Amino acid sequence: FTTSTLQQTAWQKFRFSAKLTMRIAQQLYETGKITYHRTDSLNLSNLSLFATKKFIVKNYGKEYWPSFLRKYKTKTKGAQEAHEAIRPTYPDKTPDKLKLDSQQAKLYDLIWRRFIACQMSQAVFDATTIDISAKNPAPYRTEGSGAWYTFRTTGQVLKFDGFLKIYQMKFEEIELPALEKNETLELIKLIPS
Repeated sequence: FTTSTLQQTAWQKFRFSAKLTMRIAQQLYETGKITYHRTDSLNLSNLSLFATKKFIVKNYGKEYWPSFLRKYKTKTKGAQEAHEAIRPTYPDKTPDKLKLDSQQAKLYDLIWRRFIACQMSQAVFDATTIDISAKNPAPYRTEGSGAWYTFRTTGQVLKFDGFLKIYQMKFEEIELPALEKNETLELIKLIPS
């Protein structure tokens, strides 16, 4: 996280104001739980990256490690990059191991999960698109309206959770029926929407 993205995410998830987020982050920083919380930087130290790799492989398995260190660069001109991105000081200090009040626990959990997730393998989805060609049916056909129409539907199914194992995001799995190419389909019902 940078300061601004932490504030935005804390508002979206917990309705913490920017001021409250910074106050809680200050408490976490002063007690050595997170790195400095006023930063525009996305840089991460090699030490933190190697510690995270070790943590991920040990706790989730080597398939959750993408086999390379992920480094991020700030795209903002004039960004103050004297500090690292906001991250937990030690990846193995999981939220459940720390004694924190409820607000501190929420913010630390958010920071910890985002940091670990940014170094995990990508989630893998199987995506399917089906195009159905249909001719205007006789009762609705008018002079010169014998055109074909294409209806499209898409679906996706999660095959490997990757970073989603610890950093939940909204996605919808839609499993489509198995179809063959050029299969003739029977119209059951026509719904204009």
